[in-house]
Amino acid sequence: MTPLATTDILISEVGPRDGLQSVKATMATADKCLWIDSLVASGLREIEVASFVPAHLLPQMADAADVVRHALKHTGMTVMALVPNLRGAEAALRAGAQKLTMPVSASAAHSMANVRKTPEAMVEEVRAVIALRDAIAPGVRVEAGVSTAFGCTLQGPVPEDDVVRLAELLAKAGADEIGLSDTTGMGNPAQTSRLFKRLFSTIGHRTGAAHMHNTRGLGLANCLAAYEAGVRTFDSSLGGLGGCPFAPGASGNVVTEDLVFMFEAMGVRTGIDLNRLMAARAPLQAGLPGEPLYGMTPEAGLPKGWTAPALVSHG
Repeated sequence: MTPLATTDILISEVGPRDGLQSVKATMATADKCLWIDSLVASGLREIEVASFVPAHLLPQMADAADVVRHALKHTGMTVMALVPNLRGAEAALRAGAQKLTMPVSASAAHSMANVRKTPEAMVEEVRAVIALRDAIAPGVRVEAGVSTAFGCTLQGPVPEDDVVRLAELLAKAGADEIGLSDTTGMGNPAQTSRLFKRLFSTIGHRTGAAHMHNTRGLGLANCLAAYEAGVRTFDSSLGGLGGCPFAPGASGNVVTEDLVFMFEAMGVRTGIDLNRLMAARAPLQAGLPGEPLYGMTPEAGLPKGWTAPALVSHG
């Protein structure tokens, strides 16, 4: 799965799913495919390309199967899809998705708004998806993302004990990875460090990605806190595109360009060429004209003398 043995962390690009489903406009399939090609060319090794949900709920994702099939043309890159339930998982697996991610909210209020199920019912849904995966596609990994792990705009504070208990239930259900999502951008570095350390202590190697938002300007700080706590996979979105359509006031995924720059400047190797990564903004802007993009690194440019990491071809 990882063509660059010299990388220290994995940046999982979620823009083609998390970003596109959060904007009003619908990006044409051909434009999505060109954007994904450009992202792969930068050295990204995992991309969440689509969400398998009913088209009437998220018309932006109506072409999910076609986008997955296109992304599979690339080698050395994991094609990931979000699935909210068993039906979506079956469709994603039939399309050829190589990794599934399932949102399981620690907030009961958000869970009902997002997937119309309680957190406990979602654990059982994950268990059913694991059984389906084992039956028809045993090589596919299943990730459970604990959303609203740092607070909820609907419920308010989310007890850390609830987050850890939910992660433990998901591990027992068979999830290969359990990550934490700051869905509403309410987390802070101390909280991020504390929660991920508790997660490592409770579920060990199953501890997965940090999915942070920059809603209140703490996205990068929280990613750094997660890294120092032991996390080695980070979700982010090119241009900071996206948020959560079912969490009022939630906006601002961590900008992939800024995240990569932070880690590379620290000497933490991502395997991503920042110049090529920033060039991937062009097909995004062409496919979504007028949509605002964010990022301090693209605005300021790379420092004088910056050397890009060596890349391995991704097909």
